Amino acid sequence: MATKFPPGPVDWTFGLSFMQNLKYRLMETYEGLHRDYGDRVCCRIGPFQFFLFFHPDDVREVLVAHSKTILRDPRPLKVFAQWNGNSLLIAEGEDWVRQRRLVQPAFQSRRFAGYVEKMAIEVDELKRSLASDIAHRGYADVNIDQTMTTLTLDIICQTLFSTDMKSQAREIARAVATLSEIAFFEMQALFIWPRWLPTKWNRRKNEAMQILDRVVWDLIHQRRKENIDKGDLLSMLLSAVDEEGDGGSLTDEQVRNEAMTLMLAGHDTSAAALDWLWMLLAKHPHVCDRCRSELQTVCGDRAPVYADLSMLTYLNAVVKESLRLYPPAIGVFLRKATEDVTIAGYSVPKGSLIALSSLVTQRDARWFPDPMQFDPERFLPPRVDSIPHNAWFPFGAGPRICIGQSFAMAEMMLITARLLQHFRVSMVPGQAEPVPVVTAALRPKDPLWLRFELKSPDSRDSK
Repeated sequence: MATKFPPGPVDWTFGLSFMQNLKYRLMETYEGLHRDYGDRVCCRIGPFQFFLFFHPDDVREVLVAHSKTILRDPRPLKVFAQWNGNSLLIAEGEDWVRQRRLVQPAFQSRRFAGYVEKMAIEVDELKRSLASDIAHRGYADVNIDQTMTTLTLDIICQTLFSTDMKSQAREIARAVATLSEIAFFEMQALFIWPRWLPTKWNRRKNEAMQILDRVVWDLIHQRRKENIDKGDLLSMLLSAVDEEGDGGSLTDEQVRNEAMTLMLAGHDTSAAALDWLWMLLAKHPHVCDRCRSELQTVCGDRAPVYADLSMLTYLNAVVKESLRLYPPAIGVFLRKATEDVTIAGYSVPKGSLIALSSLVTQRDARWFPDPMQFDPERFLPPRVDSIPHNAWFPFGAGPRICIGQSFAMAEMMLITARLLQHFRVSMVPGQAEPVPVVTAALRPKDPLWLRFELKSPDSRDSK
């Protein structure tokens, strides 16, 4: 028998103060509610209930067991639909099922060797740039967020379009950053201004959209004329056929929507995740040493390729542990009940909002002892067997799990492996402890400067 609602704070402002806290102090608000009220919390926003579930069992209930009746909150989707159209990120129901079938082949493992080759081109270019700077000064101090944002944008352009877009990189990066900033604030707003209104906000949004639309449409039209499979994501989208359904394919408009989604989502969260990964490596040189030892065992002196990644088990654990501590997309698991449901014995009425927080669940000492300690061995046998299912979900879970999960893991592992083979990394002297802030992704609030130095063949970072 379901009880009424879980415990929660009394808000005499009818949810206005709670909404302000979510807008400006999302991490602290979620962590505080979990600390004060436990795994299941209910808050009120006007006439509606807002439920927060932090237990791994509840993550499964929301994202897996009730995936057909607890759908994504439509308000954030309206924000993204402005520039992504009805893409896989936005679609629901039968539209989503069909589009998933059409897009899924682009992310099959047999395609990944080619993608990783394209990733390696961009990583090696960064490697040469760092080596050149080090040759002049003895070290290279880099703003890691700028560096990883540029790198992941170059990678997505190579893997999506097989195109070197460095001549347009600054313009594209500015446009993507503008849309990410606007998306975050519009998701918190009470309403979204119509795009035709001549506001400063809309002018910025429309200018950014025009830049990205021009890039994507030019490439689609060019590729249609060439009619060549270049082994990239765009080729897969253009040639996709729904063999299990109506036998149809994606229209050019749908290809544009999916390409735009991959361009926007395919580098922003990856760059944020890499920021934190490099920060953790800079602070834990013994972890870098062990990664290099594993790389030497698996690869010898050659650069790692896709076939090596499955054998780099410690590096895989390092990436997973970084994503545990700093999941880049901590605010995306927002759902809405389309009918009355029961979760963890509590009644969740139709129309209620439901939130999950990977950051809170993944920092829970019950599932991850000494949770703030960076300890990659959590994800190695035998300890990994004690982690509850759905206690780690930076990519989501269930039918709507991120389609690019394997792509993102391969990208993070390849970048880390190729750079660690050649460089030591440390915090720049005087660099303050980075403070996480939630925007479109979880990022350092202020510039994070890291120092790269050449790795001598017989030295160890931890000496």
